[in-house]
Amino acid sequence: MDKGAKIYVAGHRGLVGSAILRRLQAEGYQNLVLRTRKELDLTDQRAVYRFFEEERPEYVFLAAAKVGGILANATYPADFIRENLLIQTNVIDAAYRYGVKKLLFLGSSCIYPKYAPQPMKEEYLLTGPLEPTNEAYAVAKIAGIEMVQAYRRQYGFNGISLMPTNLYGPGDNFDLETSHVIPALLRKFHEAKVSGRWEVVVWGTGTPRREFLHVDDLADAALFLMRHYDGEEIVNVGVGEDISIRELAELIAKVVGFRGKIVYDTSKPDGTPRKLLDVSRLFSMGWRPRIPLEEGLRQTYAWFQAHVAEARGARGG
Repeated sequence: MDKGAKIYVAGHRGLVGSAILRRLQAEGYQNLVLRTRKELDLTDQRAVYRFFEEERPEYVFLAAAKVGGILANATYPADFIRENLLIQTNVIDAAYRYGVKKLLFLGSSCIYPKYAPQPMKEEYLLTGPLEPTNEAYAVAKIAGIEMVQAYRRQYGFNGISLMPTNLYGPGDNFDLETSHVIPALLRKFHEAKVSGRWEVVVWGTGTPRREFLHVDDLADAALFLMRHYDGEEIVNVGVGEDISIRELAELIAKVVGFRGKIVYDTSKPDGTPRKLLDVSRLFSMGWRPRIPLEEGLRQTYAWFQAHVAEARGARGG
């Protein structure tokens, strides 16, 4: 991927897209094509085709998506399946039709079966039932993977698919109704500390285990794979180790400086019991993450403190 190549980052204002954009700029890529959601509605097929016909990008990072945590997925399943299917279908098909050299599609570790053996290998996809709380989103993302693979088989289109684990970092969505676990807990503990409250309620039992990857590490992996990988098989992107929600809550309390009590609301859903990716395929290619969890949490909390007003209403995607 030549430094002068024309690159389109779809979703460049979201958590993932903004990290990919930062990484590309840091590496010296300047010929970047960017459109906000207002400038280009990726659910509008005609608008997407017109954009690709006019701009003719050579490479595409498809980071645009409707994303959210358990509550958002359970509350708005129709929005999650409709918007994600439309976005990825329009962008992948337009990329093929208008001569894109290579496209990178971002899936998610939550598309694996709920009770998949741990750690989850790439070949476990579609071997069992999904987690009900995010089934609509997962089905959409699985369709995107299948579409990328089908276009490769039928048309020879060079598309690759990455399966990131749970992501966090600067620019995350801290809206308590739609956010994922790390930004939600950072905000809860921060607001409790600021207001002098001595109790923070965490959803579920605290026993589920999750793997967390700093979004800047994902961006580094995305650029690495765009340069060095051309296979049909999906590639897991993670750190290869996990932590319980209870341990995570205690670590975030430490980072924020909250010294009160943590209470677990066991009436709320836990979601998948464990979600750890087998990252041996990616690691065997020579890539490794660089940002330890506590350091990444401190960076993310510092960003939140500097952007409290905008962070509370931030949207990923």
